[in-house]
Amino acid sequence: MDYFDLDGNFITEKNSQDRALSFLYTTPAGSLLLGGLVHPSVSRLAGRFLSAPLSKPLISAFIKRNSLDLSDYEKTEYTCFNDFFTRKIKKERRPICPEPNALISPCDCRASVYPIHASSVFTIKNTSYTLASLLHSHRLADRFRGGYAFLLRLTVEDYHRYVFSASGRLSKTYHIDGILHTVNPVANDHYPIYKENTREYCVIHSEILGDILQMEVGAMLVGKIKNHSKHAYATRGEEKGYFEYGGSTIVVLTTGESVAPRSDLLIHTSQNYETKILQGQPLGYRIPSSTK
Repeated sequence: MDYFDLDGNFITEKNSQDRALSFLYTTPAGSLLLGGLVHPSVSRLAGRFLSAPLSKPLISAFIKRNSLDLSDYEKTEYTCFNDFFTRKIKKERRPICPEPNALISPCDCRASVYPIHASSVFTIKNTSYTLASLLHSHRLADRFRGGYAFLLRLTVEDYHRYVFSASGRLSKTYHIDGILHTVNPVANDHYPIYKENTREYCVIHSEILGDILQMEVGAMLVGKIKNHSKHAYATRGEEKGYFEYGGSTIVVLTTGESVAPRSDLLIHTSQNYETKILQGQPLGYRIPSSTK
């Protein structure tokens, strides 16, 4: 998958996840296999296995295949693959942007950003869907028209714990059931992914950045969302939860004229490329009142 790295360098790579997804979504044999993989019973079975001690032998192969540096993470003994997959990173490895006007990335990701037009229709990698169908709420869709939608795609080698992108009072958590499906862009050419994926979201009422909606989207073969206990107020950079094994995405929505996305993120997205961003780094900044 092609993307821009943290230093603005253009990177072309095709990892094992990309190759597997290309097979599933672009070949007749893959299409037959895909029908079984996305069945809920298969996902539940895979989840039970990855949370069992029998899955421990998978850990060393995964580390080698994805060239992971475990010195970045807290030292611990893993009881199963999911225990390893949801490992905690050392706090100093993911510093939070100190600027109070910054909207931060809640996760390590490949990021893109799109304006939310009045028509409430998005086209991302040739897949179109409405904001109302994403949220299952016309009222919320109306609130975020005129703002931006940040799509933050996690790959299997990314850190899979995520934090709140802003500080503020929290709404209730909304949960939407769905068929677990991949969120890798190769799938967007064939399936309306957000209509098929399990997702959870809440609205952060930020005094600095306005209303921010943060949504977690699960994915094929588990992609389980594990949010922490609900509370009334969020602090920017505070851990919100984590994904168990599976490719996953986080969506962050802003309201009109509240946050200006990073210029490099806008440029790369307009060129149909993602941008690598780490948890805690800025996605954008509050628009000064004088320019609104």
